[in-house]
Amino acid sequence: MVHITEDLVRRRAEHNESQIFSLEEVSLHQQDIERIEHIDRWCRDLRILYLQSNLIPRIENVGRLKKLQYLNLALNNIEVIENLEGCESLQKLDLTVNFVGRLSSVESLQHNVHLTELFLTGNPCSQYEGYRQYVVAALPRLQWLDGTEISRSEGLRASWRLDEVRRRVWEQEEEHLRKRAKEKEAERRKNGGEEKKPGSDGRRPEPEENQEKNKEENLALNDPEKEEERLEKEFWHTPCAFTPESRLETHRHLEEKKAKDRQTEKKPAPPPRTLITTDGRVLNINEPKLDFCLSEDEENNSIVLTLEVYRHMDTSLMDVDVQPTYARVTVKGKIFQVVLPAEVKPDSSVARRSQTTGHLVLSMPRAEGEIKVLKSAPRWTPGSRTEPPRLQAAPSRHTHIHLAQEGPLETPRMDPPTAAGHHSFSEGFMDDPNVPPLV
Repeated sequence: MVHITEDLVRRRAEHNESQIFSLEEVSLHQQDIERIEHIDRWCRDLRILYLQSNLIPRIENVGRLKKLQYLNLALNNIEVIENLEGCESLQKLDLTVNFVGRLSSVESLQHNVHLTELFLTGNPCSQYEGYRQYVVAALPRLQWLDGTEISRSEGLRASWRLDEVRRRVWEQEEEHLRKRAKEKEAERRKNGGEEKKPGSDGRRPEPEENQEKNKEENLALNDPEKEEERLEKEFWHTPCAFTPESRLETHRHLEEKKAKDRQTEKKPAPPPRTLITTDGRVLNINEPKLDFCLSEDEENNSIVLTLEVYRHMDTSLMDVDVQPTYARVTVKGKIFQVVLPAEVKPDSSVARRSQTTGHLVLSMPRAEGEIKVLKSAPRWTPGSRTEPPRLQAAPSRHTHIHLAQEGPLETPRMDPPTAAGHHSFSEGFMDDPNVPPLV
């Protein structure tokens, strides 16, 4: 059973910045809701309320919505029009394709003096003889019924022989209520597990039929898939009346089937995320698809990253990780990662939310003494054709030793530097011949 929760209403109020106290319009259609609740306390200023395509059996908890002008309850399980007297501003009511059989309940709408439009198409009461005349006479302020305008002459003719029309409507209403009582009793017996005894229809099954039936049941028990297929086919091909109970049963059957499919379905494992390559290169990633701006603050010598996250997103859904060369932000499980143009100090970085826009702002001071690589040297590999770089001495200082030369090896002697190589001697310099020259 689906309930109307505060989270559901907030998610449906995105156009109002998720504020529900000042909400004027909300759409809660196709949510499988089975009861109207909390709306009259949370959204007092509501003017338009969409609740079509649900499983609501009764109109309730809307009496405090004094400003409500349009209420859509089409495609639900409503059988009686009630509890709308407090909706003083109600102008349009849509009850298309419900189960309203008590036509006399439309007289409760006489308190809604501003009601001008009413839809009852697809309800059992719309098939009653004298249906339109009865509704027009009961609601003289009504201008449109089932999409057809009520002319002034039709409004005057509706009061003609009204007592006879009302009596016929009441008779048809009582017949419908007796039929509904039988349907409810049959549904109660079905849910209570009462089964029809063999031969209760006056026909005794023959032995051959019993054998065939038992054989089919045994085959089905041996194959669960065939048994499930048989039950599914039996459910959809068995004729039944269109009632609130049958509609609810169909909904629950579909929900059970979806739950089984979700259990058996194996979702493929998502591919692993590659944030940093094997050679250590950091990748730029923007999984949440958010706009961002990366700028430099020269005055504070820092790098500023502005990430345009949603204004009303809770900060607890974000996680920030700043590294010296890159910044990573996780937004609701999705990763945003960007490589920084310079090294920063992670310990001194600050993350804030803008109070006006809600954007996430990261201020990351530059690191002092940063080593910048101007040009990377080519790396030599054994398979490359080029020779590896070698260290060489200056040609003027390099001396070749000829190993192939015959005779004893002589150590080459370096000539002392001449005086011409010096620009000038300092004052008080004395040349001592006993001191060997400096090489």
